[in-house]
Amino acid sequence: MIQKIIVFGIVSLTIVSCGSLRKGSTRMSDSPYADGVKNDGIEIKEETTTASEETPKIVVREEKVRTVDVKETPENIYQYYVIIGSFRYLENARNYKETLIKKGFVPVILENEMGLFRVSVAAYNEEGPARRNIASIRENYPEHSDVWLLIRKQ
Repeated sequence: MIQKIIVFGIVSLTIVSCGSLRKGSTRMSDSPYADGVKNDGIEIKEETTTASEETPKIVVREEKVRTVDVKETPENIYQYYVIIGSFRYLENARNYKETLIKKGFVPVILENEMGLFRVSVAAYNEEGPARRNIASIRENYPEHSDVWLLIRKQ
C-alpha cells in the first residue's frame, strides 16, 4: 500500500512539474514584437554566390525585422542585411555588438518577428554588394565564416 502511495506521488509530481512548460511560461523574449506569432514566417533559402564548387554557400533568410537601437527612417531602412550573429537575449546581442565595434565593424541590432536579435554589420538596397561583403568578411575574418544574408520582408 505504501509503495502505491509513493508511486502515485511521484507520478503526480512529474505531471504537475511539466505543466508549466506546456503553458509557455519559459518564454525567452519579453518583446511585444514577438507576441501572437503562430507561424514563424521565416523562409530559408541556400544559394551559391557563383557556379564554382569551391565557393561556400551563402545562407539566405527572409524575415520581417525592425531596428532595436536606431530609430527607423526611410533613409536607414534597407532590403539586405549582412548578419554576423543571432541571439535570443538582447543583452547578449549588445555585448557582441561592442566586441564587433572593437574589431572595426559598425553593427546594428535587428529584432525579428520571433523575438530573435540579429546583429548586422552592413546593410544594402541591392543584393550584389551584400554578397560581396559577405565574401570579404569570410576571407578577412575566418572566425566569422558563418556570416549570412537577411532579406527584409515588407
